[in-house]
Amino acid sequence: MKTVQMTLDENLVRSVDRVVKKKHTTRSAFTRDALRAALSQFNNSQLESRHEKGYRIKPVDKTEFSVWEDEQVWGDT
Repeated sequence: MKTVQMTLDENLVRSVDRVVKKKHTTRSAFTRDALRAALSQFNNSQLESRHEKGYRIKPVDKTEFSVWEDEQVWGDT
């Protein structure tokens, strides 16, 4: 692990301190989890943007998935 110094406003630190006390964790652990969640959200957003751009460039053909309709087996219900 690497130690990183950060500057945070006092209200944010108080809010974090309240949460970490309730969760029985530390500021560092809470911050690591928050940063991982933010990175995951960012990466998902980037991937969604790439998918959206791809579908704008090459939209789905109306018959693209219809070939699979006969393959569906729903079983007896």
